[in-house]
Amino acid sequence: MFWVYILTNKTHSTLYTGVTRNIASRLHQHRTLDTTTFTGKYRTTKLVFAESAETAIDAIEREKQIKRWRREKKIALIESINPNWEAIRPD
Repeated sequence: MFWVYILTNKTHSTLYTGVTRNIASRLHQHRTLDTTTFTGKYRTTKLVFAESAETAIDAIEREKQIKRWRREKKIALIESINPNWEAIRPD
């Protein structure tokens, strides 16, 4: 199983969309806050959206689709499953 996910920062001012096979491990990598990376620079460490996909191709296509969206549509997607923008714990 693969995952498409969206991270944000404390103020929800920045969104990061990614794809991974191991979401817990990937979140740990993001949370190292290496300032040379996007997630480190903007402190996007809060998981607010996660969606599973059967194959890597499906996950990558969905990630690309979400990345093309305007911010408003991404917010609507997040709020459709997480209206209070609470941190999601990866299973």
